[in-house]
Amino acid sequence: MIGCAEFIGAYDFTFEYLRRTFGEDALRCYWETAVSVDSQRHARELIIPGGFEGMEEYWGHTLAEEEAGYVAVRTEDAYRIDMHACPSLGYLLERGEPLYHDYCGHCLGWIKPVMDEAGFVIFTEHNSRGQCYWEMRRAHENATVSAPGEITGDRDVRRREDW
Repeated sequence: MIGCAEFIGAYDFTFEYLRRTFGEDALRCYWETAVSVDSQRHARELIIPGGFEGMEEYWGHTLAEEEAGYVAVRTEDAYRIDMHACPSLGYLLERGEPLYHDYCGHCLGWIKPVMDEAGFVIFTEHNSRGQCYWEMRRAHENATVSAPGEITGDRDVRRREDW
């Protein structure tokens, strides 16, 4: 069985290999098909029928298990994650190993198809230094991203000096 550290390196290598060999469109297809539909089936099974509750269950377990440095908050209208220390990208950066130019892009690559099917929109931004935010809102609402600090207060990643 492949360990977590080896998986992160292999995942990153796969992204760059697919991009270099077949192009960005093929890589995006991989994220949607192989990752979103196939390997993240368990996330789909929680989020699509469960909405905010499914998001809370999936990410609450997953991010805690990965020992991510994050804050997650659920409100009546949104589910928000502020990632202060992404364990995957942090591992690659620490070792000087990132190969694919936008490793963070894989998250949106697999999560957006799930959210589209579940009826949610995503507001997200990352800085490629292991920090990002994800704010999911119902698609039928006149959805806009919250102002910095509105949902997660001082723990909003956009309030960091190094953001």
